[in-house]
Amino acid sequence: MNFKKTVLALSVMAAATTSANAAAPSNEEIWQKLLEMQQQMAQVQEKNQQLQAENESLKTKVEATEKVALEATEAAEAVAIATEEAVKTASSAMDKNSIGGYGELHYNNLEDENGNDTKEIDFHRFVLYFGHEFRDDLRFFSELELEHSIAGDGKSGEIELEQAYIEYDMNEQHSVKGGLFLSPVGIINETHEPNTFYGTERNNVEKNIIPATWWAAGAMFSGEIGNGFSYDAAVTSGLDVTAGGTKTTYKIRDGRQKVSKALAEDLAYTGRLKWTGIPGVELGLTAQYQEDITQSQDATAGSATLLETHAVLQRGAFGLRALYATWDLEGSGPAAQGYDEQTGWYVEPSFRINENFGVFARYNEWDNQAGDALDSEYDQIDLGVNWWPHQDVVVKLDYQMQDKPAGGELDGFNVGLGYQF
Repeated sequence: MNFKKTVLALSVMAAATTSANAAAPSNEEIWQKLLEMQQQMAQVQEKNQQLQAENESLKTKVEATEKVALEATEAAEAVAIATEEAVKTASSAMDKNSIGGYGELHYNNLEDENGNDTKEIDFHRFVLYFGHEFRDDLRFFSELELEHSIAGDGKSGEIELEQAYIEYDMNEQHSVKGGLFLSPVGIINETHEPNTFYGTERNNVEKNIIPATWWAAGAMFSGEIGNGFSYDAAVTSGLDVTAGGTKTTYKIRDGRQKVSKALAEDLAYTGRLKWTGIPGVELGLTAQYQEDITQSQDATAGSATLLETHAVLQRGAFGLRALYATWDLEGSGPAAQGYDEQTGWYVEPSFRINENFGVFARYNEWDNQAGDALDSEYDQIDLGVNWWPHQDVVVKLDYQMQDKPAGGELDGFNVGLGYQF
């Protein structure tokens, strides 16, 4: 039954119900009523259609808004992820670079019996380290140093590149490095930051006999061989101690070429064996051989052999360092001046009072002309104290008593300030 028939039936029923009280409407009146009702129903239908259309429009807008919101959320998450990855990448790149350094300021107040007193203050060293890790097994390290505060023509200072090498780990126990590096000899040659040793100045034996700081260019293999033993084997540029030109002696320290257009006619071969099988104990033995220590420039000189051994002991508050080193130079030239033998040794007990203070004593003896019959030996006693306000910062005060050859003396005190980072 459709809508019009339903309405007509209802109208007839209504007319029959009220026929007892009122006269029946005419056909025209009924038709008129039907038309009005039809118009009202059409309006209702039209309104419903409008509401449906509005609902559909609103639904579309809501869905569009939700889509935009979802896209915005996804975009924000993508930006956050990208930012996090960028930060990680930048952080990782920074982690692969390293920077450090050390420095030391010295004040020396020394009296010489011959009138050559030393009373000076000097920023002895300013050093910067730069390193980079290419990957876990391949890295670069360098050390750039300014000595005596200012360098240039007529100035007392120097700018020196003491290290610049590439190191490669062949496996977990063995590595190789190539470039410019410190020679594997002695106690302080490789570890000489001021907070790591006692005394304002570096000891005279390692300075004049070894001679620290001593670096060369070449290649070196290093590794662990078990039971606390490690080794180093190096082939490097050698010394040049030709007694001629600007050099007047065969003194070992004067032969350092510092890899500055260094003559390489005769290379040096160095081997070191070290034992650290007990915590706080280090025993070391180094040997070096060079076929011609004058780089084939002096027919009166020849090969040179270095032997060095040392012990480092740290048991609780008590410490002890001891070292012996000797050179044997072949040839009539060094022998004529007594430089065919150059020898030195020292012993240094120390006591760490607490984490901030430590005291030491050192006896040094060295002779760069030990091969002659004349008195050319130096003896020196050092007594002093170190104060560490921080483990990487140190203040030093020591007194030295030095006996020179032929009875001379150089006595006085030294004050130092040092740091590393």
